[in-house]
Amino acid sequence: MASRDLERGGGGNGKKRGNSYYQSSSSGPYYVESTEKQWTSWLVPMFVVANVAVFVVVMYINNCPKNNLGFEGSCVARFLGRLSFQPLKENPLFGPSSNTLEKLGALEWNKVVHGNQGWRLITCIWLHAGVIHLLANMLSLVFIGIRLEQQFGFVLVGLIYLLSGFGGSILSSLFIQRNISVGASGALFGLLGAMLSELLTNWTIYTNKAAALITLIVIIAINLAVGILPHVDNFAHIGGFLTGFLLGFVLLLRPQFGWVQRQHLPAGARVKSKHKGYQYVFWVIAVVLLIVGFAVGLVMLFRGENGNNHCSWCHYLSCVPTSRWHCGN
Repeated sequence: MASRDLERGGGGNGKKRGNSYYQSSSSGPYYVESTEKQWTSWLVPMFVVANVAVFVVVMYINNCPKNNLGFEGSCVARFLGRLSFQPLKENPLFGPSSNTLEKLGALEWNKVVHGNQGWRLITCIWLHAGVIHLLANMLSLVFIGIRLEQQFGFVLVGLIYLLSGFGGSILSSLFIQRNISVGASGALFGLLGAMLSELLTNWTIYTNKAAALITLIVIIAINLAVGILPHVDNFAHIGGFLTGFLLGFVLLLRPQFGWVQRQHLPAGARVKSKHKGYQYVFWVIAVVLLIVGFAVGLVMLFRGENGNNHCSWCHYLSCVPTSRWHCGN
């Protein structure tokens, strides 16, 4: 994309900076001891449909054949008419122009802070920089989100998805202030973070938990490691992951197996408490950190502060320069 366009994506990537930003995520299986009734997953498929529909609308408004000036080449897949893509030199992900994304709600620091357009912190989650970006994100969403929705229902998964995307947007805005940003990467990493905290807080009721923990940590580490490459914004990854991780402790508690099976115990048998003591401790700590984190982040953002001024090394979390590439702001 143009140098202002950031994109958030899924499937093992990150959120591009400079040309575009994208992010990704994955998940691993683990098994709960108790048999529970599963929910029917409908919200995650609706999210996928909504994202695809929004992308089609964006491409329709973009109208490359009419608006492309030809400096970067001709439109791609011109047989699609006004849905054709910007030249690959401008957007290698087969998508719209940066101007179109900015007009339709991409995250842009100056407009959020000085233009009273805080709604961009949410709308950017539903925009994608191209077909490749959209497919990567939606595959990750289906892979992670459907299983979580089947276990915990649409309300909890929907809250985690939206709040994690919001948290990722806040952190990204604090550290990336010269580019626009789009994509669901913060939300996707939030689901990954919630999977990890759910496993930890419900540790005693799972089998194969050590293997599941190792699998999740490896997947998360790989996805975050991709974020240190150039043109990848890891701040939305980290912000979404931390938000989802804390929300998992708050929203995804499971009752202990002994409490669930209490109706099958003989009369007079001792019934286990619904939750372990450490689950309540995690819950309280997570609630406090969520409130403080969102409050501090929003205050800093709308005061126009630059996170890099408070953390001189944090830029390395998003890009590590080497002899083969350099990291611009």
